[in-house]
Amino acid sequence: MARRYDSRTTIFSPEGRLYQVEYAMKAIGHAGAAVGILAKDGVVLAAEKKVTTKLLEQGAKTEKNYKLDDHIACVVAGITADANTIINSTRVSALRYKLKFQEPIPVETLVTYTAQYKQQYTQFGGLRPFGVAFLYGGWDAQRGFQLYQSDPSGNYSGWKATAIGNNFQAAQSILKQEYKDDITVDEALKLALKTLSKTMDSTSMNSEKLEFSTVRLVNGRTECHVLTDAELAQMIKDADLASQQPQDD
Repeated sequence: MARRYDSRTTIFSPEGRLYQVEYAMKAIGHAGAAVGILAKDGVVLAAEKKVTTKLLEQGAKTEKNYKLDDHIACVVAGITADANTIINSTRVSALRYKLKFQEPIPVETLVTYTAQYKQQYTQFGGLRPFGVAFLYGGWDAQRGFQLYQSDPSGNYSGWKATAIGNNFQAAQSILKQEYKDDITVDEALKLALKTLSKTMDSTSMNSEKLEFSTVRLVNGRTECHVLTDAELAQMIKDADLASQQPQDD
C-alpha cells in the first residue's frame, strides 16, 4: 500500500500519512545520537561523531555543533549537507531580525522561522524533506534558557531534556530517569556523557567521537562554548568511561 503513495511528498495515504516525511525521520535514526539538556544555569548540547575511518583528516571545524547567533547554538543529527543549508538560512534570518529590530532574535522566534522553512519542503512538489533533526539551545531576556527540538516535518517543541538520532529511545529513557529540575550545567555535562556512553555503538569513548557545547551567561553576556578535545578527555577520565562497554539493548 505504501508504494502507491510514497512517490510524492504532497500525496497523503488513505491513513492520512506522508510517507516521504516518515522516511526522512527514519534516516535520522541512522545518524549519531545527539542529546540536549536544559539546566538552571545554561544548556548542554552533546553529540556522537561517526568516525568512518582513521585516514579521514579531522579539521578544526565542528561536525555536529553549530553557532546560529551569539546567544543560540544547535546540534544536528542526520544528513550534514541538509543541515548546512538550513543553518545558513537560519543565520541569515537571525541577522535580518537584528538589523530590523536592533536586538537579538528570541530563541523560539528563530526556531519558528527554521521550522517554517523545513515545512515548505513537505508541501510542494519537486522537493524532498530535509533528512536532519535539530536540537536548539539558547538564552533570551524574555524566557531565559530554552531547549527546542525540530524534525523534518516542520514540527518543533520545547524540552527539559531530549535526544535524537541513533538509539534515541534508550537515551530518552535514561534522561527521564535521571533528569532533575535543579540540575546545573556541570551536572548536565556528566549526564549527557553518561547517556551517550550507554547509546553509542563504540566499545570505548574518546574525544574524537564526541562533540559537546554549552550555552551560559558569563558576565551578563551569553557565551556559546564548544568543549575542546582536552576538556572532553578530562571529562571522560573523570567519569571513568574510557574503556566502558556499551549497554546491551
